[in-house]
Amino acid sequence: QVQLVESGGGSVQVGGSLRLSCAASGSSLRLYRLGWYRQAPGKQRELVASIPVIGITNFADSVKGRFTISRDNVKNMVYLQMNNLKAEDTAVYYCYVPALTLWGQGTQVTVSA
Repeated sequence: QVQLVESGGGSVQVGGSLRLSCAASGSSLRLYRLGWYRQAPGKQRELVASIPVIGITNFADSVKGRFTISRDNVKNMVYLQMNNLKAEDTAVYYCYVPALTLWGQGTQVTVSA
């Protein structure tokens, strides 16, 4: 059974940076597109970024130029580097494998002034 575990969330001031990690266990994710989603209080879960097996990464307009997504197929991990964080980035961030409909448990990111 494949499991995803996110880490790296926390509290940071506006303009700060965080790096989220998602570790997969139980199976290799190297053949799957991987994604990061987030859900803020009272809002729907939304796509933040996705990375294919090969090809171009995709980002929500709200994070373009500030966030990057990367993967390490050897370590079976996916990362989300978040720079120049804004208060509106506050949310629970989830790792997601669309082909498996598989979610992690989420990690809280709080950005304050």
